Amino acid sequence: MIRIPTHRCPVHPGEMLALEFLEPYGLTQVELARRLEVPVQRVNQIVNGRRGITPDTALRLARFFDTTPELWLDLQRTWDLYETVNSPAAARFERIRPISSDPVGTR
Repeated sequence: MIRIPTHRCPVHPGEMLALEFLEPYGLTQVELARRLEVPVQRVNQIVNGRRGITPDTALRLARFFDTTPELWLDLQRTWDLYETVNSPAAARFERIRPISSDPVGTR
């Protein structure tokens, strides 16, 4: 089960990448992109919060930093859920009634 923070915005995977991995290892975005064999724009957009982590990128980051792909995908999933729940369109979800609340015979 994934927990969505309610009192604060979750950390974007790109922020985690920059602060917890690039800075401590002294890596630039260009160097990381070269080592992951991806375009520099991909790394830059992730770090700047304009792009999400795909399974492909999660596998590359996990391999390079000796983490798991799940770490990166969980960060992304938490971010995506938070953004959706807090979007202007989220009110639409409130109109959906659970099937368990339907009286018998109206399904």
